[in-house]
Amino acid sequence: MEKIGYGIIGGGLWGETHARIMAAHPLAQLVAVCDLVEERAQQIAEKFGATAYYTDFHEMLKNPGVQAVGIVTPDFAHCEPFIAACQAGKHILLEKPLATTHEDLQAMRTAYQAANVRVMVDFHARWNPPFVVARDNIRANQIGDLISMYYRLNDAIFVPTQMLSWAEKSSILWFLGSHTVDTLRFFAESEVKRVYSVSRSEVLVKKGINVPDIYQSILEFENGVIATIENCWIIPNSNPHWNDIKLNILGSAGMFNMDLTGNQAIERYLENKSDHPDILIMPTIHGKPTGFAYESIRDFIERLVSGEEFIVGFEDGYRVSKVLLAIMESAQNRQPVEVVYD
Repeated sequence: MEKIGYGIIGGGLWGETHARIMAAHPLAQLVAVCDLVEERAQQIAEKFGATAYYTDFHEMLKNPGVQAVGIVTPDFAHCEPFIAACQAGKHILLEKPLATTHEDLQAMRTAYQAANVRVMVDFHARWNPPFVVARDNIRANQIGDLISMYYRLNDAIFVPTQMLSWAEKSSILWFLGSHTVDTLRFFAESEVKRVYSVSRSEVLVKKGINVPDIYQSILEFENGVIATIENCWIIPNSNPHWNDIKLNILGSAGMFNMDLTGNQAIERYLENKSDHPDILIMPTIHGKPTGFAYESIRDFIERLVSGEEFIVGFEDGYRVSKVLLAIMESAQNRQPVEVVYD
């Protein structure tokens, strides 16, 4: 079977993740890597067997061997490469969020609608086994009618202060809130119609990073479901895992509770620390990268080859970004905001 030629726009940790998956996938061939830092592009290309590397994604998109691209640039830098890839006729796997402004969203939608390409947005939480089991149970009416949800998804403070050099150009809403909103849409199978949010800026501002520490928001869905969400990125680095994840789903005849922080099925105690090794998100098993954060990338290639519909497409990404922009507006004005999708 002919392989899909894959190019990556953006290096760093997640660019290397895409490269690792594509280099090992039987239906994919890693053809090219593009990064603004030539040394980084060359390093990833050589490490995973790509035949070319670039510092200009426009040049990479001219490569006839590239049929699909993964866009892994920072949150705020998705629009230009996305539009260029659409115009070049390349299929696209775009890391979340789709975009961070109304203007970019409209420009990307126009480019997508004019192009004959397929687009998947990498909301990899849709491949998280506990979430999929819960959603399937909800669909089977095992907990009755869905009434309300509470979802807490937080990050350790090292993420905005050490991991992301561009944290001030993003937000915890773009970085984690995009997963939060999409996951709740996944459960509710309905769209958010109204939001009310408050935020606080205290800890990070004092460290010279001018972004809110936390958002707490209420979402109303069109089907009547209500949800409360919390997103912050200032939890202590001493937390056993960089994420803090709690989820409650209440139905008319049942309920789910999930505590997924640190994958607590396994505890590790060493001389100088204790922690919970990752067994769910992206562990390596018998030398193979596994876990739901990787499975979504594999699924993109497999559905591209089979022609099956993507589990999460362009419109999902568009609607999640519209909800997040409404949450930011609400937090700024301290007023409920109706979500407008068009």
